[in-house]
Amino acid sequence: MAETTTLRADRPRVAPARTAAARTAAARAAMGRSVLLHTVMVIGALAMFFPFYWTLVTSLSPGAGLSSTPSLVPANPSLDAYVQLFQQVPFARVVGNSMLLAVITTLVQLLTSATAAYAFSRLPFPGRTVVFGVYLATMMIPLQVLVVPLFAELKAFGLVDTYLGALLPTFAAAFGIFLLRQAMNQVPVELDEAAALDGAGHFRIFWTVILPNIRPALATLAVFAFMGSWNSFLWPLVVLRSPELQTLPVALAGLQGQFTTQWDIVMAGSVISILPMLAIYLFAQKYVIQGVANAGLK
Repeated sequence: MAETTTLRADRPRVAPARTAAARTAAARAAMGRSVLLHTVMVIGALAMFFPFYWTLVTSLSPGAGLSSTPSLVPANPSLDAYVQLFQQVPFARVVGNSMLLAVITTLVQLLTSATAAYAFSRLPFPGRTVVFGVYLATMMIPLQVLVVPLFAELKAFGLVDTYLGALLPTFAAAFGIFLLRQAMNQVPVELDEAAALDGAGHFRIFWTVILPNIRPALATLAVFAFMGSWNSFLWPLVVLRSPELQTLPVALAGLQGQFTTQWDIVMAGSVISILPMLAIYLFAQKYVIQGVANAGLK
């Protein structure tokens, strides 16, 4: 009896010791996973950041090339490449052209995408799902396939080598409609019904109820539309022939020679072309993350 009592008395002493050991092992395992995860994330971040850093270093290294091993620190840092860039390229004009096309494309895409998304989200009509699916399928058609028929069509209307010819194919975007429709589907229909009881029509519901509730998605689409137009190269190269209508990517491509290329000047132009996009993304970063998360794209 006394022996049984002794064993029972020992149990509480052993159990806490094992629990503490298990907790210590679990904490060490969690710390190991956390260290491994952060290590992988840091390596991934460095891999993503390195091309931008190399671009900046090359732009500050006079006479630098791409055939040699990348240098992490410029040997003789200089801004000569930026000075030569402004001497060889009418930079203010090409930046102005790119900015004009990007701003108009962004505003028109917001308008067309929002109205089309409202129709697909709120207006019941026969074949709505099929039409929406067909429209989404157009995202799988690359621009390279459409260049020839688009050019022939714009040439027939006399729009080649004009701003309007460069803008027309960018006015509607299937991705924008998809993104905004997903955001509108998250807005409760009861808000529409309450507004309708107050006498609101579709335009008022769209303007005062829907749009204020999808601001993150609108900001996301604005960033994507601006970025797509700002970096667009193929279509402006095909449709804009006059030098005074050139955009920034086309002008930067013109700096590459047939036999030799002054990569420091090209990289200087690349650094300057990144700055507007970087500023816009930093300004709208919160809305972009929220908008993508609400659309279920993360």
